[in-house]
Amino acid sequence: MANNNNKKIKRPNINFTWFYAAIALGLIAMSLFGNDGGKFTKETNYSQLTEYITKGYVKELIVFDNNEVEAYIIPDSAEHIFNEKPSKITERPMVISRIGSVEKFEELINEQTAKGHFNGDVRYKERPQFWNGFLINILPLIFFIGIWIFLMRRMSGGAGGGGGGVFNVGKSQAKLFEKNNSNRVTFKDVAGQEGAKQEVQEIVDFLKNPRRYTDLGGKIPKGALLVGPPGTGKTLLAKAVAGEADVPFFSLSGSDFVEMFVGVGASRVRDLFRQAKEKAPCIIFIDEIDAVGRARGKNPSMGGNDERENTLNQLLTEMDGFGTNSGIIIMAATNRADILDKALLRAGRFDRQIHVDLPDLNERKEVFMVHLRPLKLDPSVDVDLLARQTPGFSGADIANVCNEAALIAARQKKNAVDKQDFLDAVDRIIGGLEKKTKVMTAKEKETIALHEAGHATLSWFLEHANPLIKVTIVPRGRALGAAWYLPEERQITTKEQMLDEMCAILGGRAAEELFTGHISTGAMNDLERVTKQAYGMIAYAGMSDKLPNLCYYNNSEYSFQRPYSERTAELIDNEVKELINTQYERAKQLLTQHKEGHAALAKLLIEREVIFADDVETIFGKRPWASRSEEIFSVNEKKSDKEQPQENSNEEAVTKENEETVSQK
Repeated sequence: MANNNNKKIKRPNINFTWFYAAIALGLIAMSLFGNDGGKFTKETNYSQLTEYITKGYVKELIVFDNNEVEAYIIPDSAEHIFNEKPSKITERPMVISRIGSVEKFEELINEQTAKGHFNGDVRYKERPQFWNGFLINILPLIFFIGIWIFLMRRMSGGAGGGGGGVFNVGKSQAKLFEKNNSNRVTFKDVAGQEGAKQEVQEIVDFLKNPRRYTDLGGKIPKGALLVGPPGTGKTLLAKAVAGEADVPFFSLSGSDFVEMFVGVGASRVRDLFRQAKEKAPCIIFIDEIDAVGRARGKNPSMGGNDERENTLNQLLTEMDGFGTNSGIIIMAATNRADILDKALLRAGRFDRQIHVDLPDLNERKEVFMVHLRPLKLDPSVDVDLLARQTPGFSGADIANVCNEAALIAARQKKNAVDKQDFLDAVDRIIGGLEKKTKVMTAKEKETIALHEAGHATLSWFLEHANPLIKVTIVPRGRALGAAWYLPEERQITTKEQMLDEMCAILGGRAAEELFTGHISTGAMNDLERVTKQAYGMIAYAGMSDKLPNLCYYNNSEYSFQRPYSERTAELIDNEVKELINTQYERAKQLLTQHKEGHAALAKLLIEREVIFADDVETIFGKRPWASRSEEIFSVNEKKSDKEQPQENSNEEAVTKENEETVSQK
């Protein structure tokens, strides 16, 4: 008996598909057989039918081609047939019978009509076939059932993950990647990010050998948050962790929790952790967690019952509630860690934050090596030069450069991708497509040339300005002209460096005023960048003489008040104006000192439309503040001269930071 009691009783698994099928069959049966066997429908023989006609009980006859007759009875006479009072007869009473032949039945009807016993209608019909009636009755029903199922699937989020249907709307939407997957990603597939890989290596060790840590009394960390700019490889790094540990990997986005139904997000969180416990040890990866993890109380919708906050509360509960989540490690990625809820970031939930930054010079070279593998390369391609020419590029940007270079080479029907294709690809990504057919007047072209020559002249003589690489007046994207620089990769920036950069940016507007006598809208982008930089120096970096060592940065995203008074705001505005005006006057002084060289540079730019650093050096002489990056670039230029024709000797080096360091009008 004890053994029998210990046996688990198998309970039937309720499947709502059978429920739908039962409803459909019931509706079909009602549609097909609903008119048969009613309370006031009676089958009888021919003699009884003749008697009813003779006594005058029948008011209508329908004769079918299969010798079957439907006789509809007068309600007042129905009590003699159905033994019911006429007041209780609510349906249309009918008697069904079969006849011998239609001819003899017609004779009977004519005889009874002549005697006055029958004065109703007689109609002749064909009895519909079974399948005809089936299709007529069932097809509309099937149509409406199909529409209903389609709407339920749409309302449940497209039937993803949980099997679909309105009853599965609370199921998790996570994609599961099982272990031992032949297409798994490992650390070998992640180029660069050595620091981040070293930090997540501990998570791999926890999953592979948990007892090594638990035997000493330690606890496996519950979560790791990957923080970094877009395109730096946060999702790829999380997949590599799962691939190295060879454990199941649940992947979903933060927006997958949020649905139009109240309570769906919390239900999906519970279902996700239920599935994860069944697959433990495993990894749950939530991409763009800021969609659901935004700080509570700062939702702009101002709703009283916020579905997103309920989902976040459930996620916090599952991560360190009373239940056990042993063997489950949660990884998340975001580029907006500053807006996440503090309860989500505390120890015990996301124990560690791993910063996945933009790749440095050596890491960019590794990323290039990964994305260059599938390309047919010309021997002229120099990976070191490409890595130096793309500071500020993320891994996704580098992948885009390689793909764009291959497309350019294919468009020109080349057999291999050469160095010039990569340089054109970088120009295409940063500045946009060249518009050589854009019509400009001679006066406009001269103004743009003077403007760009102003940038080039000041960047050549300012010590901390970014080294100039190329200047063009060919329209590209929304810009009528552009200057390309090769900025140094700095960890910190001094006030002197920022002032020199600001002065170089203002060189275009200063050149217009000095040498054309008027100013134009071409400097709008320059002024926008200079204004933002000046406010950053005064209000955030504390680089003001009247407001020294003060930072008024406010981290509150939905704050409706500034962290300083109106008087301080006026002082900040005045300091910004004074700072910009000082650098503008400085720019005009430098341009006045080198106006002959500036004029020669502008004339050369009008003639050739594109000039390089060597052309500027020919006019002004060697740059007095040559940086290490310029020296390296010059060495590679001399090497490339031996490999390239003379017309391609000057490289078009551009950077991803052109939006901040390049002058575009």
